[in-house]
Amino acid sequence: QVQLVESGGGLVQPGGSLRLSCAASGRDFSVYTMAWYRQAPGKQRELVAAITSGGSTNYADSVKGRFTISRDNAKNTMYLQMNSLKPEDTAVYYCRGSYVALTDWGRGTQVTVSS
Repeated sequence: QVQLVESGGGLVQPGGSLRLSCAASGRDFSVYTMAWYRQAPGKQRELVAAITSGGSTNYADSVKGRFTISRDNAKNTMYLQMNSLKPEDTAVYYCRGSYVALTDWGRGTQVTVSS
């Protein structure tokens, strides 16, 4: 298992940028598929972006071209660079790690996009 801690959330104006980080502690971070999810009030949690152990990525259509997921295995950290933020990006963002039957979640970080 890995323990996951998100950081980097906050309040930003529309059109602004934020970079989220997910720091992992535990064994074998590099073999985990990592992902960012988000949950807005009254809505279901949804996948934002994912990155495999080999570095392949996929994105939700709503964030393609604006968000970039990356990982630094030497630092046991995953990132989400968010540009051109919109009010509809407002949500709690969660980090998830998965490997075979194992799945671990962080506690989330709030992102609010508002003028």
